[in-house]
Amino acid sequence: MPRLAVYPLIVCVLAVAAAVVSFVQGNWLGIVWVLLAGLASNMTWYYVKRDRAAKAARAGGAAKPVRG
Repeated sequence: MPRLAVYPLIVCVLAVAAAVVSFVQGNWLGIVWVLLAGLASNMTWYYVKRDRAAKAARAGGAAKPVRG
């Protein structure tokens, strides 16, 4: 897994934990943590896909490039 994908993965896990704690305490601000977790999850998948496409391109494969 590329290093750029590890950082948003850590943020995603921490945001989910913060959302759980927030909802257990009865605080509806946990919705913000859920949204942050979704964003971080999407960033993680983007970096993983980008790394796989780059490796396939270097190996001579015909992988689709990731837009962005």
